[in-house]
Amino acid sequence: MSSESIQHAAVKNPWRRVWQAVLIVCGLIIVGVLVWQGITSGGTPNPTAAHLDKNAAIVNTAILVFREGLEAILVLSAITASLVKSKQSYRKPIAIGSGVGMLATIVTWFALVGILSTIAAPALDIQAGTGLLAIIVLLVIMNWFFHKIYWTGWISMHNKKRRAIMETATDNQRKAAFGLAMLGLTAIYREGFEVDLFLQSLRMQVGSTVVLTGVAIGIFFTAIVGVLTFVMHHKLPYKKMLVLTGVMLGVVLIVMVGESVQEMQQANWIATTALNLPIPAWMGLWFAVFPNIQGLVAQAIAIVAVLGSYFYAENMRVWRPRREASRQADTNAAAQLAIEIDSAEITTN
Repeated sequence: MSSESIQHAAVKNPWRRVWQAVLIVCGLIIVGVLVWQGITSGGTPNPTAAHLDKNAAIVNTAILVFREGLEAILVLSAITASLVKSKQSYRKPIAIGSGVGMLATIVTWFALVGILSTIAAPALDIQAGTGLLAIIVLLVIMNWFFHKIYWTGWISMHNKKRRAIMETATDNQRKAAFGLAMLGLTAIYREGFEVDLFLQSLRMQVGSTVVLTGVAIGIFFTAIVGVLTFVMHHKLPYKKMLVLTGVMLGVVLIVMVGESVQEMQQANWIATTALNLPIPAWMGLWFAVFPNIQGLVAQAIAIVAVLGSYFYAENMRVWRPRREASRQADTNAAAQLAIEIDSAEITTN
């Protein structure tokens, strides 16, 4: 092993340990929250609570914000990766555009809050409606995740735009800077807009303070990844991190489906058929699993939809190409064998 590879391994291993330490700390925080919640609830949470536990809402919010933050970082890192030293100045407009995207996300949050507050409808109806909207947003995110549309088409589109902008940079630097700023803005605002839509449902259930606490936690961990990526220039295991948070989002989707069904039942949109099942109270508070047919069936459908989307994506991306390649290989082998047989017969004759 060369001295260069040894030095590279020495640099890589400490950051792997840092990432493992971060995961351990996150796990300890989650366990601590669970224990604290159990103690403050007297051992067993109140099964008559109408909504998710506030701690569960914080965790769900933090997961979504961190997940969307990772995707934004992945897009921005792809845009800036090929900017060589002679073009480092073009990182500044990208950063400015990203900052504007964050501000636009904040403005959109307050705009959505204002719009919902002016709707003259019962609170339960609004909560049920925003809950359905949150489920749609999560389904779109999960679809992007499984089919890698975000990692391929979305990132590829940004890179094509960046290359087109850089080609005109020598002729009009101001126009190029504006174009790069717009790339940074769209990369951030797309994720922020999705988060704004999703969090309206949780905000109406548990309040802005609880939701903003989860947002702060998600932004904190996203900022750590951002500093490591753009300031310290370390390549992190983005794919593994996105897969992990994608699995977590699958759990969040199931929770949101259960909670939305409960809200629709409370708003008298759908009926409630109770079941005599020994479901612990904490399952309702943390995972919105309640002993009634409508909620359990809806969550089962959500699980099937998530797994079905995953296996469909795997079939289209991996299994189907393998089968087609195998059939093509068999066809080529059969054709080659037929040619050899014909050649042998001609030689014999």
